[in-house]
Amino acid sequence: MSTMSKLIAVSSKEDIPNSYKDTPISLFVEYHNLNRPLDTFTKAQLLLGMCMDNRKRLNMPELFAYILRVGGTNLRYSEFKVSYAIAVGEVKHIALLGHNNCGMVNLFSRRDTFINGLVEIAGWEQELAEQHFMHFAPMFEISNEIDFVLSEAKRLRSRYPKITVAPLLYKVEDNLIYFIKE
Repeated sequence: MSTMSKLIAVSSKEDIPNSYKDTPISLFVEYHNLNRPLDTFTKAQLLLGMCMDNRKRLNMPELFAYILRVGGTNLRYSEFKVSYAIAVGEVKHIALLGHNNCGMVNLFSRRDTFINGLVEIAGWEQELAEQHFMHFAPMFEISNEIDFVLSEAKRLRSRYPKITVAPLLYKVEDNLIYFIKE
């Protein structure tokens, strides 16, 4: 199965997979894709883990979600924050929202651009910029967006067995959210 064939488009409430119906994850997709009128919340209903990319504009109510924005939707290094949202914020649902055309895919192909940017824009020394890239790039590079979100969902489910975790993908060209088939 190709990666894009794993996507489930949501153009009506009936398109939402049964395991997520009547959950905050369903509400999130309904707000964004279906223009459901925004409800009022006094506390977060879910944790939204998403990429730091600036091309995403989401439609959801105030106070609806804790939001962690990290490169590639990689929450491995934000796990204390995930635990906080669950333990203190009492969220029971996590929406993992990757997106297509992610800069963390094939990150090593951007090595020179990254290093030159740190030198020219931030004023770093060349050697320190190279060391910085080589130290952190292996932690953040992902193979492809869909497979990574699926593996991250599996990892989080194992770590937090009572929490519902939904793998999702945002397509930048149509501004819509898709469920990912598992």
